Amino acid sequence: MTVTPPRPKILSRSTWPEVQHVARLLRTETVGGGLLLLAALLAMVWANSPWREAYHDLRGVTLGPASLHLDLDLAHWAADGLLALFFFVVGLELKREFLVGDLRSPAKAALPVAAAMCGVAMPAILYAATVSGLGGSGQDLRGWAIPTATDIAFALAVLAVIGTHLPAALRSFLLTLAVVDDLVAITIIAIFYTSELHLTPLLLAIVPIALFALAAQRRVVRWWILLPLAFAAWALVHSSGIHATIAGVLLGLTVPVRPRDPARLPSISNVPHDVDLAHRLEHRLRPVSAGFAVPVFAFFASGVTVVGGGLGETLRDPVAIGVVVGLVLGKVIGIFGGTWLFARFTRAELDDDLAWSDVLGMSLLAGIGFTVSLLVGELAFGAGSEKEDHVKLAILVGSLLAALLASAVLVTRNAVYRRIHERETADVDADGIPDVYEHDEAHRPQG
Repeated sequence: MTVTPPRPKILSRSTWPEVQHVARLLRTETVGGGLLLLAALLAMVWANSPWREAYHDLRGVTLGPASLHLDLDLAHWAADGLLALFFFVVGLELKREFLVGDLRSPAKAALPVAAAMCGVAMPAILYAATVSGLGGSGQDLRGWAIPTATDIAFALAVLAVIGTHLPAALRSFLLTLAVVDDLVAITIIAIFYTSELHLTPLLLAIVPIALFALAAQRRVVRWWILLPLAFAAWALVHSSGIHATIAGVLLGLTVPVRPRDPARLPSISNVPHDVDLAHRLEHRLRPVSAGFAVPVFAFFASGVTVVGGGLGETLRDPVAIGVVVGLVLGKVIGIFGGTWLFARFTRAELDDDLAWSDVLGMSLLAGIGFTVSLLVGELAFGAGSEKEDHVKLAILVGSLLAALLASAVLVTRNAVYRRIHERETADVDADGIPDVYEHDEAHRPQG
């Protein structure tokens, strides 16, 4: 008698330590998402009030030494400077996920990577097709990467509003999508939106980056050592012509994610040898990034004036229409389609707790693009240009539509999610670990 092997499952629960990490991270991002929305709303109200000139004057205030080419206005300091902190945290998370997180296993990484790549490709394709079909110019095609990014903080703020107790598997899937999405966005910015390259400052940037890496590897994380090195690396990368936020990613990738042999640490090290340094830095810096850096960037980036005909002009612009189509349709077609095709070709099936409507809701939610989308829009069309204003409004409209559609799908599953949440948090033996994870570990294949 031939026994048919069970079909592999996708979107299953991860391990308890990984679930704890994801939960801690998402709590911070949820609060940050609320502040981001508040900052964007304040900017929109101010930019369309009788005092809107004061808003634009504030954005144009210039600070910094001209001798170092750092005489930037506040809007640029927010985009180039504060977002470097955001991308540093992204670099920490990328390294952690690929070395000790879910992405370290090719089998577990295959689905979110495939879904995220489809979720990047399809919005770009639909954007290009829409702009070309509506008679847009070749210059308009520079914005193809705008709808490819997902804003995890904005998405989590939406989930908090609709009260969805997402199962652990869906939370991990959403986070992993965002991590891969960020990696692709970083690559796109570095390759496609570098208009000129100066090799001398770029080569000089290797020195502070290498010294930062050496200090981090030796567990020397005293601020008076790391902060000057980080600033030097940021300033040199900025001078090279590559967007300065890339420096944040490179520095984040140098931080170790595993404990080290105490015998190999210098006496100046101020971190216990058994501490995950990346986790320690992320724990300290993510609240600053999510609660300050990103909301301030959103405040300076999202204030677009629509009174006086701005909205009508935006709705007629092929670029704006392409952005909305890419965010609302491109993301859902790419992520949902990529997940379905992955399951089809690997003969896998969804975890028993989940349905394809859950994947649809997650795919729609990923259409919320904000922080990185605004940054790419600025890089594609130039800060302060009319086209950039159209892009800002299109990102807001597309993200709002994606949020409403995702809410309509996910809210119908709230009762199911609550039952799953109760099961995933039940701890009958009161040992601090929910019973379902102990059961999962007992039945998890070894080796």
